[in-house]
Amino acid sequence: MPALTRRFVLAGILATALCSAVAGPVLAQPDPLPSWNDGPVKRSIIDFVAGVTTEGLPSFVPHPERIATFDNDGTLWAEQPVYFQFAFAADRVKALAPQHPEWKTVQPFKALLEGDIKAIAAIGEKGLLEVIAATHAGMTVQEFHNAVLDWIATARHQRFDRPYTELVYQPMLELLAHLRANGFKTFIVSGGGIEFMRPWTEKVYGIPPEQVVGSSGLTEFQLQPDGALVKLPKVEFIDDGPGKPVGINRFIGRRPVFAFGNSDGDQQMLEWTAAGGGARFMGLVHHTDAEREWAYDRKSHVGKLDKALDEANARGWTVVDMKRDWLRVFPPERATGGRALR
Repeated sequence: MPALTRRFVLAGILATALCSAVAGPVLAQPDPLPSWNDGPVKRSIIDFVAGVTTEGLPSFVPHPERIATFDNDGTLWAEQPVYFQFAFAADRVKALAPQHPEWKTVQPFKALLEGDIKAIAAIGEKGLLEVIAATHAGMTVQEFHNAVLDWIATARHQRFDRPYTELVYQPMLELLAHLRANGFKTFIVSGGGIEFMRPWTEKVYGIPPEQVVGSSGLTEFQLQPDGALVKLPKVEFIDDGPGKPVGINRFIGRRPVFAFGNSDGDQQMLEWTAAGGGARFMGLVHHTDAEREWAYDRKSHVGKLDKALDEANARGWTVVDMKRDWLRVFPPERATGGRALR
Protein backbone atom coordinates (compact mmCIF):
# COMPACT_ATOMS: atom_id res chain seq x y z
CA MET A 1 0.00 0.00 0.00
CA PRO A 2 1.46 3.46 -0.86
CA ALA A 3 2.86 5.38 2.13
CA LEU A 4 0.37 8.25 1.74
CA THR A 5 -2.63 5.92 1.69
CA ARG A 6 -1.17 3.90 4.59
CA ARG A 7 -0.93 7.04 6.75
CA PHE A 8 -4.54 7.89 5.98
CA VAL A 9 -5.68 4.36 6.82
CA LEU A 10 -3.75 4.34 10.12
CA ALA A 11 -5.30 7.68 10.98
CA GLY A 12 -8.74 6.23 10.29
CA ILE A 13 -8.07 3.19 12.46
CA LEU A 14 -6.85 5.41 15.32
CA ALA A 15 -9.92 7.65 15.03
CA THR A 16 -12.21 4.62 15.07
CA ALA A 17 -10.47 3.23 18.14
CA LEU A 18 -10.78 6.54 19.98
CA CYS A 19 -14.47 6.82 19.13
CA SER A 20 -15.07 3.28 20.35
CA ALA A 21 -13.28 4.01 23.60
CA VAL A 22 -15.47 7.05 24.24
CA ALA A 23 -18.77 5.58 23.08
CA GLY A 24 -18.34 2.16 24.64
CA PRO A 25 -19.13 -1.19 23.00
CA VAL A 26 -20.96 -1.14 19.66
CA LEU A 27 -22.82 -3.82 17.76
CA ALA A 28 -20.75 -5.77 15.26
CA GLN A 29 -21.32 -4.59 11.70
CA PRO A 30 -22.17 -7.14 8.99
CA ASP A 31 -19.29 -8.11 6.73
CA PRO A 32 -19.63 -6.08 3.49
CA LEU A 33 -17.34 -8.48 1.60
CA PRO A 34 -18.33 -12.01 2.71
CA SER A 35 -16.89 -13.69 -0.41
CA TRP A 36 -13.43 -12.29 0.32
CA ASN A 37 -11.12 -14.25 2.59
CA ASP A 38 -9.88 -12.35 5.62
CA GLY A 39 -6.41 -10.98 5.03
CA PRO A 40 -4.46 -7.87 4.03
CA VAL A 41 -6.23 -7.42 0.67
CA LYS A 42 -9.73 -7.44 2.12
CA ARG A 43 -8.61 -5.23 5.01
CA SER A 44 -6.95 -2.74 2.65
CA ILE A 45 -10.24 -2.28 0.77
CA ILE A 46 -12.38 -1.87 3.89
CA ASP A 47 -9.88 0.49 5.52
CA PHE A 48 -9.56 2.59 2.37
CA VAL A 49 -13.32 3.03 2.08
CA ALA A 50 -13.56 3.92 5.76
CA GLY A 51 -10.72 6.42 5.42
CA VAL A 52 -12.17 8.32 2.47
CA THR A 53 -15.71 8.45 3.87
CA THR A 54 -14.95 9.60 7.45
CA GLU A 55 -15.24 13.36 7.77
CA GLY A 56 -12.42 15.00 9.67
CA LEU A 57 -9.74 12.60 8.46
CA PRO A 58 -7.07 13.88 6.05
CA SER A 59 -8.08 11.09 3.67
CA PHE A 60 -11.73 12.23 3.43
CA VAL A 61 -13.08 12.49 -0.12
CA PRO A 62 -16.27 14.53 -0.78
CA HIS A 63 -19.17 12.64 -2.37
CA PRO A 64 -18.84 14.14 -5.88
CA GLU A 65 -15.21 13.00 -6.08
CA ARG A 66 -15.85 9.39 -5.05
CA ILE A 67 -15.34 7.91 -8.50
CA ALA A 68 -14.50 4.22 -8.90
CA THR A 69 -13.64 2.72 -12.29
CA PHE A 70 -13.54 -0.97 -13.17
CA ASP A 71 -12.37 -2.83 -16.21
CA ASN A 72 -14.93 -5.45 -17.26
CA ASP A 73 -13.29 -8.46 -18.96
CA GLY A 74 -11.30 -10.40 -16.39
CA THR A 75 -12.10 -7.88 -13.65
CA LEU A 76 -15.88 -8.07 -13.23
CA TRP A 77 -16.55 -11.24 -15.24
CA ALA A 78 -14.44 -14.00 -16.76
CA GLU A 79 -12.63 -13.59 -20.08
CA GLN A 80 -11.30 -17.03 -21.06
CA PRO A 81 -10.79 -18.73 -23.43
CA VAL A 82 -11.67 -15.58 -25.42
CA TYR A 83 -13.38 -12.33 -24.51
CA PHE A 84 -17.09 -13.02 -24.31
CA GLN A 85 -17.84 -10.42 -26.95
CA PHE A 86 -15.84 -12.61 -29.37
CA ALA A 87 -18.35 -15.41 -28.68
CA PHE A 88 -21.16 -12.99 -29.48
CA ALA A 89 -19.41 -11.88 -32.68
CA ALA A 90 -18.81 -15.49 -33.74
CA ASP A 91 -22.48 -16.36 -33.28
CA ARG A 92 -23.53 -13.27 -35.21
CA VAL A 93 -21.12 -14.08 -38.06
CA LYS A 94 -22.47 -17.64 -38.23
CA ALA A 95 -26.03 -16.31 -38.36
CA LEU A 96 -25.17 -13.92 -41.21
CA ALA A 97 -22.80 -16.27 -43.08
CA PRO A 98 -25.41 -17.57 -45.57
CA GLN A 99 -25.57 -14.05 -46.99
CA HIS A 100 -21.75 -13.84 -47.20
CA PRO A 101 -20.21 -17.03 -48.69
CA GLU A 102 -16.90 -15.17 -49.10
CA TRP A 103 -16.43 -15.22 -45.30
CA LYS A 104 -15.48 -18.91 -45.45
CA THR A 105 -12.08 -17.97 -46.84
CA VAL A 106 -11.55 -14.41 -45.54
CA GLN A 107 -10.03 -13.65 -42.14
CA PRO A 108 -11.05 -12.89 -39.44
CA PHE A 109 -14.47 -14.23 -40.47
CA LYS A 110 -12.98 -17.65 -41.29
CA ALA A 111 -11.58 -17.98 -37.75
CA LEU A 112 -14.89 -16.97 -36.20
CA LEU A 113 -16.82 -19.45 -38.33
CA GLU A 114 -14.41 -22.27 -37.52
CA GLY A 115 -14.10 -21.47 -33.81
CA ASP A 116 -10.31 -21.18 -34.10
CA ILE A 117 -9.58 -19.90 -30.57
CA LYS A 118 -5.93 -19.04 -31.23
CA ALA A 119 -6.73 -17.10 -34.39
CA ILE A 120 -9.70 -15.39 -32.76
CA ALA A 121 -7.58 -14.24 -29.81
CA ALA A 122 -4.99 -12.85 -32.24
CA ILE A 123 -7.62 -10.58 -33.79
CA GLY A 124 -7.48 -8.30 -30.75
CA GLU A 125 -10.12 -5.88 -29.54
CA LYS A 126 -9.66 -3.48 -32.46
CA GLY A 127 -10.15 -6.35 -34.92
CA LEU A 128 -13.21 -7.49 -33.00
CA LEU A 129 -14.74 -4.02 -33.21
CA GLU A 130 -14.02 -3.92 -36.93
CA VAL A 131 -15.86 -7.24 -37.33
CA ILE A 132 -18.83 -5.92 -35.34
CA ALA A 133 -18.83 -2.71 -37.39
CA ALA A 134 -18.67 -4.58 -40.69
CA THR A 135 -21.34 -7.15 -39.86
CA HIS A 136 -23.79 -4.74 -38.27
CA ALA A 137 -23.49 -1.68 -40.50
CA GLY A 138 -26.93 -0.33 -41.33
CA MET A 139 -28.48 -1.79 -38.18
CA THR A 140 -29.99 0.69 -35.75
CA VAL A 141 -28.53 0.98 -32.25
CA GLN A 142 -31.83 -0.32 -30.86
CA GLU A 143 -31.73 -3.37 -33.15
CA PHE A 144 -28.17 -4.10 -32.00
CA HIS A 145 -29.28 -3.63 -28.38
CA ASN A 146 -32.00 -6.23 -28.91
CA ALA A 147 -29.58 -8.63 -30.61
CA VAL A 148 -27.24 -8.44 -27.59
CA LEU A 149 -30.09 -9.12 -25.16
CA ASP A 150 -31.30 -12.08 -27.23
CA TRP A 151 -27.79 -13.55 -27.21
CA ILE A 152 -27.22 -12.91 -23.48
CA ALA A 153 -30.52 -14.66 -22.72
CA THR A 154 -29.60 -17.89 -24.51
CA ALA A 155 -25.82 -18.26 -24.97
CA ARG A 156 -23.88 -20.47 -22.55
CA HIS A 157 -20.19 -20.73 -21.77
CA GLN A 158 -18.52 -23.81 -23.25
CA ARG A 159 -16.67 -24.84 -20.07
CA PHE A 160 -19.14 -24.02 -17.31
CA ASP A 161 -22.39 -24.47 -19.26
CA ARG A 162 -23.77 -21.35 -17.61
CA PRO A 163 -25.01 -18.06 -19.06
CA TYR A 164 -22.20 -15.57 -19.48
CA THR A 165 -23.89 -13.17 -17.07
CA GLU A 166 -23.55 -15.80 -14.33
CA LEU A 167 -19.80 -15.87 -14.80
CA VAL A 168 -19.45 -12.57 -12.99
CA TYR A 169 -17.25 -12.47 -9.90
CA GLN A 170 -19.23 -12.58 -6.67
CA PRO A 171 -16.47 -10.77 -4.70
CA MET A 172 -16.53 -7.90 -7.19
CA LEU A 173 -20.33 -7.65 -7.04
CA GLU A 174 -19.96 -7.22 -3.27
CA LEU A 175 -17.23 -4.63 -3.76
CA LEU A 176 -19.39 -2.60 -6.16
CA ALA A 177 -22.26 -2.68 -3.67
CA HIS A 178 -19.97 -1.69 -0.78
CA LEU A 179 -18.61 1.29 -2.69
CA ARG A 180 -22.07 2.49 -3.71
CA ALA A 181 -23.29 2.13 -0.12
CA ASN A 182 -20.53 4.55 0.82
CA GLY A 183 -21.34 7.23 -1.72
CA PHE A 184 -19.19 6.11 -4.66
CA LYS A 185 -20.26 6.25 -8.29
CA THR A 186 -19.13 3.06 -9.99
CA PHE A 187 -18.16 3.08 -13.68
CA ILE A 188 -17.13 0.42 -16.15
CA VAL A 189 -14.13 1.46 -18.28
CA SER A 190 -13.55 -1.37 -20.73
CA GLY A 191 -11.91 -2.13 -24.04
CA GLY A 192 -15.11 -3.99 -24.91
CA GLY A 193 -17.78 -2.45 -27.08
CA ILE A 194 -19.90 0.12 -25.25
CA GLU A 195 -23.08 -0.96 -27.07
CA PHE A 196 -22.39 -4.61 -26.24
CA MET A 197 -22.21 -3.85 -22.49
CA ARG A 198 -24.89 -1.23 -21.97
CA PRO A 199 -27.92 -3.50 -22.54
CA TRP A 200 -27.18 -5.69 -19.50
CA THR A 201 -24.74 -3.98 -17.08
CA GLU A 202 -27.43 -2.34 -14.94
CA LYS A 203 -29.23 -5.62 -14.30
CA VAL A 204 -26.03 -7.58 -13.68
CA TYR A 205 -23.76 -5.06 -11.92
CA GLY A 206 -26.09 -2.25 -10.89
CA ILE A 207 -24.15 0.06 -13.24
CA PRO A 208 -26.49 2.07 -15.50
CA PRO A 209 -25.67 2.56 -19.20
CA GLU A 210 -24.63 6.19 -18.71
CA GLN A 211 -21.83 4.94 -16.41
CA VAL A 212 -20.36 2.57 -18.99
CA VAL A 213 -17.30 3.72 -20.95
CA GLY A 214 -16.09 1.48 -23.76
CA SER A 215 -14.84 1.22 -27.30
CA SER A 216 -17.30 2.45 -29.89
CA GLY A 217 -18.14 2.53 -33.57
CA LEU A 218 -19.49 5.48 -35.50
CA THR A 219 -23.23 6.06 -35.67
CA GLU A 220 -25.35 8.63 -37.43
CA PHE A 221 -28.87 9.94 -36.92
CA GLN A 222 -31.36 9.16 -39.65
CA LEU A 223 -34.81 10.70 -39.82
CA GLN A 224 -36.89 7.53 -39.90
CA PRO A 225 -40.51 7.44 -38.66
CA ASP A 226 -39.36 7.16 -35.05
CA GLY A 227 -35.88 8.60 -35.56
CA ALA A 228 -32.91 6.26 -35.28
CA LEU A 229 -29.19 6.07 -34.69
CA VAL A 230 -27.71 3.81 -37.36
CA LYS A 231 -24.41 1.95 -37.02
CA LEU A 232 -21.70 2.73 -39.58
CA PRO A 233 -18.90 0.37 -40.69
CA LYS A 234 -16.13 2.27 -38.90
CA VAL A 235 -14.50 2.15 -35.45
CA GLU A 236 -14.55 5.48 -33.63
CA PHE A 237 -12.68 4.98 -30.32
CA ILE A 238 -10.61 2.21 -28.68
CA ASP A 239 -10.98 2.37 -24.91
CA ASP A 240 -7.93 0.31 -23.99
CA GLY A 241 -4.42 0.98 -22.68
CA PRO A 242 -3.68 4.72 -22.95
CA GLY A 243 -7.18 5.16 -24.32
CA LYS A 244 -8.69 4.46 -20.89
CA PRO A 245 -7.56 7.71 -19.19
CA VAL A 246 -8.67 9.54 -22.34
CA GLY A 247 -12.08 7.86 -22.17
CA ILE A 248 -12.46 8.59 -18.45
CA ASN A 249 -11.67 12.26 -18.98
CA ARG A 250 -13.94 12.45 -22.01
CA PHE A 251 -16.99 10.67 -20.61
CA ILE A 252 -16.70 10.95 -16.81
CA GLY A 253 -14.82 14.23 -16.36
CA ARG A 254 -13.26 13.32 -12.99
CA ARG A 255 -10.12 11.38 -12.13
CA PRO A 256 -10.96 8.19 -10.21
CA VAL A 257 -9.83 7.74 -6.62
CA PHE A 258 -10.41 3.97 -6.89
CA ALA A 259 -9.58 1.85 -9.93
CA PHE A 260 -9.49 -1.90 -10.58
CA GLY A 261 -8.23 -3.87 -13.56
CA ASN A 262 -6.57 -7.17 -14.36
CA SER A 263 -4.25 -6.73 -17.33
CA ASP A 264 -1.66 -4.58 -19.04
CA GLY A 265 -4.55 -2.90 -20.85
CA ASP A 266 -5.53 -1.37 -17.51
CA GLN A 267 -2.07 -0.11 -16.56
CA GLN A 268 -2.56 3.47 -17.74
CA MET A 269 -5.94 3.75 -15.99
CA LEU A 270 -4.29 2.75 -12.72
CA GLU A 271 -1.33 5.05 -13.34
CA TRP A 272 -3.63 8.01 -13.96
CA THR A 273 -5.59 7.21 -10.82
CA ALA A 274 -2.37 6.98 -8.77
CA ALA A 275 -1.13 10.33 -10.10
CA GLY A 276 -3.93 12.23 -8.36
CA GLY A 277 -3.58 13.83 -4.95
CA GLY A 278 -4.88 12.44 -1.65
CA ALA A 279 -5.85 8.87 -0.88
CA ARG A 280 -5.90 6.54 -3.90
CA PHE A 281 -6.62 2.84 -4.39
CA MET A 282 -5.25 0.88 -7.34
CA GLY A 283 -6.11 -2.81 -7.63
CA LEU A 284 -5.41 -5.73 -9.96
CA VAL A 285 -7.13 -9.11 -10.12
CA HIS A 286 -4.46 -11.78 -10.60
CA HIS A 287 -5.92 -14.97 -12.06
CA THR A 288 -4.26 -17.77 -10.06
CA ASP A 289 -7.05 -20.33 -9.68
CA ALA A 290 -6.97 -22.96 -12.42
CA GLU A 291 -9.49 -25.15 -10.60
CA ARG A 292 -12.30 -22.66 -10.02
CA GLU A 293 -11.51 -20.40 -12.98
CA TRP A 294 -8.17 -20.09 -14.83
CA ALA A 295 -4.54 -19.38 -13.94
CA TYR A 296 -2.78 -17.01 -16.35
CA ASP A 297 -0.75 -13.80 -16.48
CA ARG A 298 2.43 -12.95 -18.40
CA LYS A 299 2.08 -15.36 -21.35
CA SER A 300 -1.68 -15.29 -21.81
CA HIS A 301 -3.18 -14.56 -25.23
CA VAL A 302 -6.15 -12.99 -23.39
CA GLY A 303 -5.85 -10.64 -20.43
CA LYS A 304 -2.04 -10.56 -20.41
CA LEU A 305 -0.75 -9.32 -17.05
CA ASP A 306 2.97 -8.56 -17.25
CA LYS A 307 4.16 -4.95 -17.07
CA ALA A 308 1.19 -3.89 -14.94
CA LEU A 309 1.97 -6.65 -12.43
CA ASP A 310 5.59 -5.49 -12.16
CA GLU A 311 4.44 -1.90 -11.64
CA ALA A 312 1.86 -2.94 -9.05
CA ASN A 313 4.48 -4.82 -7.05
CA ALA A 314 6.97 -1.97 -7.32
CA ARG A 315 4.48 0.74 -6.32
CA GLY A 316 2.57 -1.13 -3.65
CA TRP A 317 -0.74 -1.40 -5.47
CA THR A 318 -3.17 -4.02 -4.23
CA VAL A 319 -2.94 -7.34 -6.10
CA VAL A 320 -5.80 -9.77 -5.54
CA ASP A 321 -4.63 -13.37 -5.65
CA MET A 322 -7.84 -15.07 -6.78
CA LYS A 323 -6.98 -18.46 -5.26
CA ARG A 324 -5.91 -16.99 -1.91
CA ASP A 325 -8.17 -13.97 -1.50
CA TRP A 326 -11.54 -15.11 -2.82
CA LEU A 327 -13.68 -17.52 -0.83
CA ARG A 328 -16.05 -17.82 -3.80
CA VAL A 329 -15.47 -16.94 -7.45
CA PHE A 330 -18.87 -17.07 -9.17
CA PRO A 331 -22.37 -16.64 -7.68
CA PRO A 332 -24.37 -19.82 -7.02
CA GLU A 333 -26.23 -21.17 -10.02
CA ARG A 334 -29.74 -19.81 -10.27
CA ALA A 335 -32.62 -21.96 -9.07
CA THR A 336 -34.11 -21.77 -12.56
CA GLY A 337 -31.35 -24.05 -13.78
CA GLY A 338 -28.83 -21.35 -14.53
CA ARG A 339 -30.64 -19.64 -17.37
CA ALA A 340 -29.50 -16.17 -18.26
CA LEU A 341 -31.03 -13.04 -16.81
CA ARG A 342 -33.77 -11.71 -19.04
